[in-house]
Amino acid sequence: MSTPERRSLPTAESRASRIAYVVIRSLVCWFTQAFTRMRIEGRENLPRTGAYVLAPVHRSYVDTPITACVSTRRIRFMGKQEVWKYRSVGWLVSSLGAFPVNRGHADREALLTCIRILDQGEPLTLFPEGERKDGPVVHPLFDGAAYVAARAGVPIIPVGIGGSALVMRRSAKMIRPHKVCVVIGEPIWVRDPDDLATAKRVPRQAVRDTTDQLAAELQRLFDEAQSRVG
Repeated sequence: MSTPERRSLPTAESRASRIAYVVIRSLVCWFTQAFTRMRIEGRENLPRTGAYVLAPVHRSYVDTPITACVSTRRIRFMGKQEVWKYRSVGWLVSSLGAFPVNRGHADREALLTCIRILDQGEPLTLFPEGERKDGPVVHPLFDGAAYVAARAGVPIIPVGIGGSALVMRRSAKMIRPHKVCVVIGEPIWVRDPDDLATAKRVPRQAVRDTTDQLAAELQRLFDEAQSRVG
């Protein structure tokens, strides 16, 4: 697959974006860690360079700021297109790593955008369960995380998050203090990374098998994270 041309921001804007990211991420992570007494295990499993797909379980709105705390690198994530209605707001959330998704045409466009981001060498967060779920059991996963990881030739990093549902439940309008534990698993490759470099197509069965593997590992990590917070 050919790598799309990267559209770089003007130097001044890029510098401002980086400054905005460092400052706001520091504030968000400081507050998140203080409010949740967050413990993060397995950081050594995160690649120090290059792209990867971060695949956490999803039980709360606070899962997004929680995942931002696992690495000082900017990790990209999806945002509703409506957020970019106002230019200043759009610039800010883009600086923080978000990119717009049109929900009416989300499937194909979102996947292609994810692949382009990974091709540019940036980490990306995808919640493989889709929307927020409830309960201690990992729900059936979508194949999107495995598919984009295979197309871009990058690993998937599974992440269990325990306690976030008690910080902000599905129906809650406010957050409340509760301990959170994050357990980062070892990288999962859809196939041998050397083979991916020359592959023209990714077999569907390989994607499905990897999704099954990811589901089992997410459940293990989720159980482990939950056991840490009680």
